[in-house]
Amino acid sequence: MEGNHHQTYSFHLFCSRTHNSSNMTAAAAGASAGLLSLSTVLIWFISLKECMSEGVNSTSSESDLDMDYISFPSVDYSSFPTVCVKDVNRNFRRWFMPTFFSIICLLGVAGNLLVILTVFHFKRLKTMTDVYLLNLSFADLLFALSLPFWAASSMAEWVLGQMVCKSMYTIYKVSFYSSMLFLCLISIDRYFAIAKAVSSHRHRTEAAFYSKVSSTVVWVMALIFSIPEMAYTNVSNNTCSLSNQNSTELKVGIQASQIALAFLLPLLVMGFCYASIIKTLCQARNFERNKAIKVILAVVTVFLVSQVPYNIVLFLSTSVTAKGGTDDCDYDNALMLATDATQGLAFFRCCLNPFVYAFIGVKFRNDLFKLLKEYGCMSQEQFYRYTYARRKSSGANETETSTTFSP
Repeated sequence: MEGNHHQTYSFHLFCSRTHNSSNMTAAAAGASAGLLSLSTVLIWFISLKECMSEGVNSTSSESDLDMDYISFPSVDYSSFPTVCVKDVNRNFRRWFMPTFFSIICLLGVAGNLLVILTVFHFKRLKTMTDVYLLNLSFADLLFALSLPFWAASSMAEWVLGQMVCKSMYTIYKVSFYSSMLFLCLISIDRYFAIAKAVSSHRHRTEAAFYSKVSSTVVWVMALIFSIPEMAYTNVSNNTCSLSNQNSTELKVGIQASQIALAFLLPLLVMGFCYASIIKTLCQARNFERNKAIKVILAVVTVFLVSQVPYNIVLFLSTSVTAKGGTDDCDYDNALMLATDATQGLAFFRCCLNPFVYAFIGVKFRNDLFKLLKEYGCMSQEQFYRYTYARRKSSGANETETSTTFSP
């Protein structure tokens, strides 16, 4: 009887309370809005610069090409190696990445900022899962705020200097790795809370210590994983990226490490934990069992759909790099196009995490509606319609521990 009780209600554990929530809320909102505005201005500035210079550059290139043929009419150009033309891919990257990355940035900032504001406003740091959700939102928020810089860089040359290049690459990589690692921690926390409910209940008084230590370890590990790219990222050929002077072994090692640490490791951890949770839920007789299983399937599906295509393409790209490149121009162009498209899909996960991990919970969603009502974004009638009426019709149990598995 005690095991079933914990399987239903022990989805979260504990964390320390947060003080001065209103000041922190205002500071977080102001900082995020300011950085987002700066990123937007940056995109428009570089876009204007690119449009003004595009006509001059194209005219100059055509003139140089014509002069080359006129000056050397007897040269047999067919004897020279064929140059792989990548103009189509460059044009696609120039307009696809700024557009898609800007959308991801806006949605990611809005969703994750709402999670952060809700957590601080209602002092929701009461369980380990709440702590991990907060850290996940911070990581995804930083990740989303870094995207406009790469969007602007894809449209034109990097104009912000070496220091900003390294700083933005550091933020981008640390937030990327930490986000993936926090997904692992959330799945591990749920595994112990549900599949090992009795033992986790005995140690719930130590949850505050565990959550603080594990969260700190994740951020430190993400920083360590990012050190190679931080060290070797430079502004080369007006582009902020890994320098072309770096060895092939280094580039292959960095890409292989990303696949292993940011994809295979979360995939294995999440696969084991959620499979065990589903097995436990199937053995329990509970009216919320099917809802919980649906939530788990949604979590796993979002991860697989967003990450599998990109990592397959990244593996193929790493293989080509390890071989020293390819002479097949069509394959090279297709790989470049696939990398850009699947990377955009993979980055879109930072917009979905708030909905999959936070807003899907009844208690968390109701707190969000309360926040919107307090700030005048929702009327009393709308608040009643989306909270009390829905709760009455669904009959969902809205306890403190039903943050994530009770839709």
